[in-house]
Amino acid sequence: MLLHDHLDGGLRAETIVELARESGYDRLPTTDSDQLRQWFEEAADSGSLERYLETFDHTVAVMQTRESLARVAAECAEDLAADGVVYAEVRFAPEQHTSMGLSLDQVVEAVLEGFARGSAGRGIRVGTLLTAMRHQARSMEIAELAVRYRDVGVVGFDIAGAEAGYPPTRHLDAFEYLQRENAHFTIHAGEAFGLPSIWQAIQWCGADRLGHGVRIIDDIAVGDDGGAKLGRLAAYVRDKRIPLEMCPTSNLQTGAAASIAEHPIGLLRRLHFRVTVNTDNRLMSRTSLSLEFAKLVEAFGYGWDDLQWFTVNAMKSAFLPFDERLALINGRIKPGFAQLKWQP
Repeated sequence: MLLHDHLDGGLRAETIVELARESGYDRLPTTDSDQLRQWFEEAADSGSLERYLETFDHTVAVMQTRESLARVAAECAEDLAADGVVYAEVRFAPEQHTSMGLSLDQVVEAVLEGFARGSAGRGIRVGTLLTAMRHQARSMEIAELAVRYRDVGVVGFDIAGAEAGYPPTRHLDAFEYLQRENAHFTIHAGEAFGLPSIWQAIQWCGADRLGHGVRIIDDIAVGDDGGAKLGRLAAYVRDKRIPLEMCPTSNLQTGAAASIAEHPIGLLRRLHFRVTVNTDNRLMSRTSLSLEFAKLVEAFGYGWDDLQWFTVNAMKSAFLPFDERLALINGRIKPGFAQLKWQP
């Protein structure tokens, strides 16, 4: 179960090299796929969200045709299925893929086509989130696009990009439109910026989920005895069961946490927040959902019950109809974990 994964952050290095050659893009740091994979990881591992975001210039550059978008989406579904993911919500920003003449509708249709092709027969279902960039002014246009395609694979809306200086309230008209249309949306908040970003995302914009949300920890005081006192915002987030789309490895790279062992996910899980585990950008973080879980197991000593708890949390929080979520929980997730628990 995966709720927070960026399409343009999960390309295979080999695919980037091939697409760059086909399109004539000559700005890659190297055309050796192994070296390129390492370059992405090192460039993203800077402790700065802004520097981290710069790595996407190269991936987005080779995703400007219908064929390239469909290929990247198909490979994304294949890679997630190979990792054992049964349901994923993968997000991308249509406005970033129009430099070679594609319309927003053509971009969305190409990605949906790729997801359908890559997931066929692999036991995975992929829903799409359409992202608007918070430093641009096209959020209403993208929100309308999400509503237009919501019956054919688009399950929700998101805003992303640098938080500082670009509060979610700049896009209030888009969020109000989505609420009127009974549509789902998540907001990147509380990653590089603090509690005001989370507060605005929830109380002004009405977000169903929080992308990252790690800075909610700033509203929790832990005493010497280990007891925790929640501020009003943290208590509201927990009481309302607002899902937190946590991405541990990515958070280390952008400076939101110093180590996995010090990541807020440990405390938030102990306090029973609606925590989910995600990959964010599999290429830049050189990760997978299995690897994220493995790191948490090593850092916090989690067992299968903990991993099932995270996974069920994610499925409960998915932008799918209730009966479909329930079917996946009872038909795939719980039986799958039961089988793992009984393996010798």
